[in-house]
Amino acid sequence: MPSGTMEVDVITLDQGEAGKLELSPAVFGQPVRADILHQVVRWQLAKRRQGTHKTKTRGEVKATSKKMYKQKGTGRARHGNAAATQFRGGGVPFGPTPRDHGHDLPKKVRQLGLKVALSAKLADGKLIVLDEAKLAAAKTKQLAEALGKHGWRSVLVIEGDGFERNFELAARNLVGIQLLPSIGANVYDILRRDTLVLTRAAVKQLEERLA
Repeated sequence: MPSGTMEVDVITLDQGEAGKLELSPAVFGQPVRADILHQVVRWQLAKRRQGTHKTKTRGEVKATSKKMYKQKGTGRARHGNAAATQFRGGGVPFGPTPRDHGHDLPKKVRQLGLKVALSAKLADGKLIVLDEAKLAAAKTKQLAEALGKHGWRSVLVIEGDGFERNFELAARNLVGIQLLPSIGANVYDILRRDTLVLTRAAVKQLEERLA
């Protein structure tokens, strides 16, 4: 279990300073384990698959059941009806059928995966702690300028219980920014974005959830 204290700077949306914040080493100080991240991402993506792929079998193809031609005397191969799998438009043998692609993954592994993802972002210098995600007005241009000044082109912002309305509306039409409440924090979305931004409230809730 990691021990000691981890302190990071807290900034504001307009590039100001808002003090420092101690992070829990048990949550943000885990060694980076690619095997755990791989397992959790596979589990997440498997759950998202619809599993609705389907091909028609010989019995489901719409075709006449009449024999194509007589059995003997033609000099040709013996065939039944046109729904046979060797003919164009016929059935598909052993094709996919609707199924659930999800599989089980222990809760401890899922929690460890989230800790490792957070720790990896911190170790790479790609984890930012924001004082609060709020705007005076729901202005997309204002938020876009703030993100540009920080250099955040692909960013995941995680808030505590929910986002302030103006911030949420301003971010709605921006490409490259994703918003999630802390309860929705997950390994796949953390890894797919270049920068991870956590508010003070998000840090507190994540530590309570994972400690």
